Amino acid sequence: MNAPTDSPTATPTDVPAGAQADGHAAGQANAQVNARPRAAFLAAPGRGLLLFLLSFRAALIALLMAAAGCLLAVVAGVYVLPTATASLRRTAAAARSYALRWSGRTIPEPYSPESAAAPGPGFRGRLRHNLALLRDPATWRDLAWSVAEPCVGGWLALLPAGLVVYGVFGALVQPFVWRPIDRAGGSNWYTFIHVHTTGTALLAVPIGVALIAAGFAVGPAVLRRHARWTASLLAPTRTARLERRVSHLTGTRADATDTQAAELRRIERDLHDGAQARLVAMGMTIDNAEQLLGTDPEAARALLVTARETSSKALAEMRDLVRGIHPPVLADRGIADAVRALALDTMLDVEVSADLPGRPPAPIESAAYFAISELLTNAAKHSGASRVDIAVGNRDGLLTAEVTDNGRGGADASAGGGLRGVARRLATFDGTLAIDSPGGGPTTIHLEIPCALSSPRTSSS
Repeated sequence: MNAPTDSPTATPTDVPAGAQADGHAAGQANAQVNARPRAAFLAAPGRGLLLFLLSFRAALIALLMAAAGCLLAVVAGVYVLPTATASLRRTAAAARSYALRWSGRTIPEPYSPESAAAPGPGFRGRLRHNLALLRDPATWRDLAWSVAEPCVGGWLALLPAGLVVYGVFGALVQPFVWRPIDRAGGSNWYTFIHVHTTGTALLAVPIGVALIAAGFAVGPAVLRRHARWTASLLAPTRTARLERRVSHLTGTRADATDTQAAELRRIERDLHDGAQARLVAMGMTIDNAEQLLGTDPEAARALLVTARETSSKALAEMRDLVRGIHPPVLADRGIADAVRALALDTMLDVEVSADLPGRPPAPIESAAYFAISELLTNAAKHSGASRVDIAVGNRDGLLTAEVTDNGRGGADASAGGGLRGVARRLATFDGTLAIDSPGGGPTTIHLEIPCALSSPRTSSS
């Protein structure tokens, strides 16, 4: 086993797949945008042109939505409206995806669970689904975006490509077409220049070059402005965010209550079947020794030795039980040293790196510790890994942990089991679990829990 070392936590470079990764994906997208400024400048005009074409797709779907609304007066509308709404939501999802990938702006989906669910069976199920779509404010905001995007966002996004195309016309086309236009009696103007001589045609060249450069220069800023415009209509409203927050807190509170009840049952079972049974046996042994003390001292001494051994085993079980509730090393030394202790206890080759300027609150520290412990157990039991790398750190008010193993991959929290339990444990503290586990490995699991660290550490082990 390699000796754990202190080193700065490396920032993940790949966007993980899996649920509950919005914040992490936004950080990844921002890092990618900032890391490739030249590529962003060069690609911005083409990206803006793609957004302009997407706006026309949105306009066509807006017409389809209007037709579906008219058909609601007859039975056909019940079948057309969900199809039209699904097309509109796919188009809106594409706009959100472009805003994240090209500008680093996360736009969460605002749809209610009722409208996002599949239609129920039969005509009544479809009718209820139509009513859910119409009651969802996000449907109307999507429709407003599909109407306004061709008029506002599309033309805004087209600006960089328009400048580049107009600049190419001035720099490369004007010197060759001004003479035929002039001979035909046409009035050829390029920006503020009346191009009717060789000199004026050559003067159009640097202006065209300047317009091309301007198109590439303003492209990223225009895309960021377009992403802001998109978010103004496609992001959840404040009411929707509050409703989602309440729903999330209700779910995590129920999860926390169930987890706490299950933990209490486990402790009760361990005490009843372990330490309590040994203490009862020890009491009976001492009673027998007391009865034999006067008649058979040697037998009494042997029973007392057995009672002492039983008390030692009961004490060891109690210590194991306490360690399972809250490990002493975690309370005394913090999560970095507690994770190192985990690494020493496993049979895997584990490398631990930690960079924490302070200590998280005890409940968050405990949640992260047991999450990492579960991930180590999964790596040993299910993934066939021989090596695990663990990096613990703090970034932007988040306690982060990244666990990477060289196993067979294929980890999925949606299948339930230990990973699902880890996700539920973290969700209690608004934490997220992001999984990147392609078939054949490796598996990288990224944990994030919002927290504020305590005062900076004064010593390092």
